[in-house]
Amino acid sequence: MNKLTLMVAALLLSLPLFSQNQAYTFTVVKENPVTSIKDQASTSTCWSFSGVSFLESELLRKGKGDVDLSEMYIVRRNYEDKAEKFARLHGHLNFAPGGSFADVVETLDAYGVVPEEAYTGLLEGADRHNHGEMDKVLAGYMKGIIGGNNISAVWNKGFNGVMDAYLGEKPETFTYNGKTYTPQSFRDFLGLKQSDYVSITSFTHHPFYTQFPVEVPDNWRWANSYNLPVDEMMSAIDNAIMNGYTVAWASDVSEGGFSRQGVAIIPDESAAENAGTDQARWLGLSERERRSAISSRVGNEVLKEKTITQEMRQLGYDNYQTTDDHGMHIYGIATDQNGNKYYLVKNSWGKTGPYEGVWYASEAFVRYKTLSIVLNKESLPKETAKKLNL
Repeated sequence: MNKLTLMVAALLLSLPLFSQNQAYTFTVVKENPVTSIKDQASTSTCWSFSGVSFLESELLRKGKGDVDLSEMYIVRRNYEDKAEKFARLHGHLNFAPGGSFADVVETLDAYGVVPEEAYTGLLEGADRHNHGEMDKVLAGYMKGIIGGNNISAVWNKGFNGVMDAYLGEKPETFTYNGKTYTPQSFRDFLGLKQSDYVSITSFTHHPFYTQFPVEVPDNWRWANSYNLPVDEMMSAIDNAIMNGYTVAWASDVSEGGFSRQGVAIIPDESAAENAGTDQARWLGLSERERRSAISSRVGNEVLKEKTITQEMRQLGYDNYQTTDDHGMHIYGIATDQNGNKYYLVKNSWGKTGPYEGVWYASEAFVRYKTLSIVLNKESLPKETAKKLNL
């Protein structure tokens, strides 16, 4: 062989076992306004960042403008509530920095909201959040509080003192665009009401069209979600997006299908289309080996996905394969070059990945891995709203 032939042969031998298809090309079908990408940094507060992002899109939709709301004000108020409930339950509660969208929406009436400029939650001189030390200190403090035979009447003052040190004192009043507000009057000025929003889920261990608290550790408020068949849950998402609304999305992101390449899919390990050219070798691999081989290709190839059923959703939830990992914000719909449907997802990891902080989650992924969603009641399909008496 001549030198060129040898070079070509060496290149072919160096390629992966399975052939590379064309990378994803997305076409936007519908895109609703969102505020800028934020970074939760070294915190476990995705629930606040995505919930706040959802509220900010609601304000854009209502014509209130681009308002930057404080995520850390909501984190602070919820840590206080969680500590009190933890103490009252003698420690039998998940006392951790995680939370749910209920912590954002169901505190609106009681605590209001504040702009980012009024409460950044950053230590003096810091430009990014890091709650590692604070979370450990608060957990240790609460463990000590419930460890005694009785609790003093001032334990919460000590708890708030720690939070003041790490996040800053809560503002009772603040000035925004030349006017003075309280958190409650600012909420009213923006027209935000917790009664406007509803949480939806889809599981078979509770009756459909009833409410129940999704049984995940971060739902420490035991907040209810309406239970819909998965087809209706997906229709609710689509109806919201296509009518100008957005959706707060709680999902599992722990599997290989959620790629740092900005794509989230549920690849089908048994599909011949995903085997590439060496199908004989592919068929000889175990399911685990196939899953591992495919996960490295997510985002770099258009892969065939599984068909998701209600039963698959339930099994994933029951066997801990689907867990409440991450909160994000769905704001649009797109298709790939093969016509497959995806949802535009705003993440809170900064401008990371090829789409600078945006993920494209396939219809199969959202159908399979959604724990719950929150949306405006007005965005529900009329038939669904009627079934839920909303």
